[in-house]
Amino acid sequence: MAIPSDAALYRLAARVGRHALAHGITLATAESCTGGWIGKALTDVPGSSGWFAAGFITYSNPAKRRLGVPASVLATQGAVSEPVVRAMARAALARSGADRAVAVSGIAGPTGGVPGKPVGTVWICWGVRSRGRPRLVAREYRFAGDRDAVRRQSVAAALRGLLDR
Repeated sequence: MAIPSDAALYRLAARVGRHALAHGITLATAESCTGGWIGKALTDVPGSSGWFAAGFITYSNPAKRRLGVPASVLATQGAVSEPVVRAMARAALARSGADRAVAVSGIAGPTGGVPGKPVGTVWICWGVRSRGRPRLVAREYRFAGDRDAVRRQSVAAALRGLLDR
């Protein structure tokens, strides 16, 4: 996968914004390894205040817990895991009131990789508000490259996923 440029990320974010506006939906983010970059990309788009509800940067485990990720999930699964991003997306929907949410947690590097979770491992979850429980779809990625490349690819994948939902 090519490393997305700033211009490519802007174009993706603008497409997400046009889609959200056309369908009358609002968006929220819960970010760890991207450090708010998804929210930044979305709010770079003029008029984003009409469809971007909130962003939560939960870089540390204590911040993830304050958002609503159970301590037991963090302890047993680790911060970079499907259950954690599912909990982050669920909490972002609940706390923001948004219609859609995306949550990201990963290991951008250059250190931090462990067996089974090397540098470049990123989990992303997209949530859709529904009448009962939110519908959540999570996916694991293994991105290549340095820290910037992993983060850029994570932002692009998150935005593409919002378009798919």
